[in-house]
Amino acid sequence: MLKTGVLKAGVVGAGAFGRHHAAKYAAMPGVTLTVADLNPEVRRQFQVGQGVRAVADWRDLLGKVDCVSVCSPAVTHAKIVRAFLDAGANVLVEKPIATDLDEADELIALAEAKGKVLTVGHQERFVFARTGLLEFADAPREIACWRLGPWTGRGADVSVVLDLMIHDLDLVHRLVPDGVGDVTARARTVHGRHADEVSATLGFENGTLARLHTSRVAGARSRGMRVVYDDGVIEIDFITRKVKNTTPRALNALAFDDPLGESVNSFVRSVRDGAATLVRPEEARRALETALLIDDAADHTGDVRAHEAYALHAAAR
Repeated sequence: MLKTGVLKAGVVGAGAFGRHHAAKYAAMPGVTLTVADLNPEVRRQFQVGQGVRAVADWRDLLGKVDCVSVCSPAVTHAKIVRAFLDAGANVLVEKPIATDLDEADELIALAEAKGKVLTVGHQERFVFARTGLLEFADAPREIACWRLGPWTGRGADVSVVLDLMIHDLDLVHRLVPDGVGDVTARARTVHGRHADEVSATLGFENGTLARLHTSRVAGARSRGMRVVYDDGVIEIDFITRKVKNTTPRALNALAFDDPLGESVNSFVRSVRDGAATLVRPEEARRALETALLIDDAADHTGDVRAHEAYALHAAAR
């Protein structure tokens, strides 16, 4: 059932990403916002500084909001999303959709049974959608992706694959619709129990080869993609926002206006008028499946920098 009138929105977890979600809802006309966060100082900032209602326990929002952004640690996603869907709310959950495929399948089935919107915060899909790169009918022959940054401590409850590489996996799967055949990976752990740097090679059933290198313990930020087609190469530097295109394919400019805002706005439109979401939960589930395959395949015995994906990243710099 579509929602009319004032929309009651919630945000669970008002950390680095959650506070941005909250800002988007707070700026929307016809939307009231409640934030749930365990940190009393965070709640005070919302209550006193912004006049936004804030509670400590996300369970206090169950049955009281029409839609919610779940921005809590990844390992809590499935439990919290399930509770809100059961309570009749529409859900935008930050990536990953869950940390287990069975949980992801359960959430997808539950959203369908309840007739509720379930979408996932793969915001960079909005950036790519505007370029036109995701609309080409043929799959590329090769893809290289690199995403590196210094340690921040965020996302450490899961591996860097589920934390960061999953963004690139979502885009790779949009470029290559075929299934994944072979998976090889190498990993390095610096903090805690989960891999902080991973290089992976994916062999797709259609013959496409994708190489990905991701680190959250790098000395500097570097992020890009190289896509090889039969008729040329497209290279994107996401830091400088420069695009090189030797193909005859037309591409729009790379624009990072406000992908998170687009994601939240798209979610709200879906709740209000039934518009299709750009990121379907089944697509997020596919990225999760490949991420888990990489985690399972990762060899922790070698130097991750020796992997071919690292060499591709270094050569592209």
